[in-house]
Amino acid sequence: MKEITVFGGRAHPELAAEICRHLNVPLSPSRITRFANDCLEVQLQANCRERDVYIIQPVCDPVQEHMMELLLMCDAARGASAARITVVMPFFAYARSDKKDQPRISIGGRLMADLLATAGANRVLTMALHSPQVHGFFSVPVDHLHALYELAEYFKRYDLSNAVAVSPDLGNAKDTAAFARRLGIDVAVAAKQRFANDKVVISSIIGDVTGKDVIVLDDEIAKGSTMLELLTHLRANKARSIRIACTHGLFAAGAAQRLSEQDDVLEIVCTNTVAISPEKRAPKLTVLSIGKALADAIQRTHDGESVSALFHG
Repeated sequence: MKEITVFGGRAHPELAAEICRHLNVPLSPSRITRFANDCLEVQLQANCRERDVYIIQPVCDPVQEHMMELLLMCDAARGASAARITVVMPFFAYARSDKKDQPRISIGGRLMADLLATAGANRVLTMALHSPQVHGFFSVPVDHLHALYELAEYFKRYDLSNAVAVSPDLGNAKDTAAFARRLGIDVAVAAKQRFANDKVVISSIIGDVTGKDVIVLDDEIAKGSTMLELLTHLRANKARSIRIACTHGLFAAGAAQRLSEQDDVLEIVCTNTVAISPEKRAPKLTVLSIGKALADAIQRTHDGESVSALFHG
């Protein structure tokens, strides 16, 4: 069996270190240099020849910087004769660019998938892509993970006898239903329309939330526009309590603080697929780790075992 060699980009060094602790392998060093003309250069400072190389890098803010780092790291590993290169990309920002819904716009998600394969990636391990079709953008095998187990296990600490899981839109309804099944609770769905990047309108909620303890589940929270709009409807429907959960806590423009300031929001829960800086954190925010799940997926990939078996039950 080829040896595992793990590198991490600058997007989330803490997660890369945690994954390596679970794998009981060292995090191999790398050097990233910026030239006077603003170009980047990457040097992987550990042997890659005939190794099973894993590069850990969520593509998050600053997206372009971290995406270019990832491409250069793949190219460096390929040039160093790696036996296989697996990109461990817990968050893929360009997954939101998944369709041509206006004239003459690019489908960025597909382009970035092509670039990763061109740079040398043989496999991609990612989590909670924005929509299912993004999986099909890649010309290399993709293991598409989710954090429903970690989120559900966390919420089992509460009394769920009167709880309901609410999806903020139809696109997330399937994952919310799976989350609800893990908790043995009902599910409801909001009917949402997005008119601009931060203009969201919810017309109704399908399902009963009156007098219920609501757990809202989304794949990501960026500016929080959808959540704030949904809160208005949950209040109008007289929900008893509200907790918010998501996989990717981006929390741009003070979103976590704004949501935390809502008196009827008891808690905001996310995972550490992206690094959350101190200024983005808020008093009601809880961050769960997905480091072990990613480490288990890496180990199974390396051993030639089923990754989907991680999510059974």
